[in-house]
Amino acid sequence: MELKQHFEDLKGVGVLATADDKGVVDIAVYAKPFIVDEKTVALIMLKKLNYFNLQVNPYAAYIFVDEKYQGKRLYLKKIGEENDQDKINPLLKHRYNDAETLKKDKALVYFELVKELPIIMK
Repeated sequence: MELKQHFEDLKGVGVLATADDKGVVDIAVYAKPFIVDEKTVALIMLKKLNYFNLQVNPYAAYIFVDEKYQGKRLYLKKIGEENDQDKINPLLKHRYNDAETLKKDKALVYFELVKELPIIMK
């Protein structure tokens, strides 16, 4: 199944893990990624710990678990970001219609998909 189709059709929970320049890990719940193409994904990130970790260490891991405990593990490398709130907020509105979230400082962070694995290796 193509990656974009996979994420559009499923409901579940996503979790992003990052580490700072000393290897101290942070982990947080995240929405499904935006699939740019088969090798590029993007996440809207509030400017909190995971975001700041990516400023010093571009590597991250994202796991998505669906309602049947199936899903994907994505190993990522940051390749860029967009900080224009006027470009980010329209992407956010279709998932969240919360005025407070729209006001917060956030970034659309782009990642190269380094490796993709299922949650459970058979």
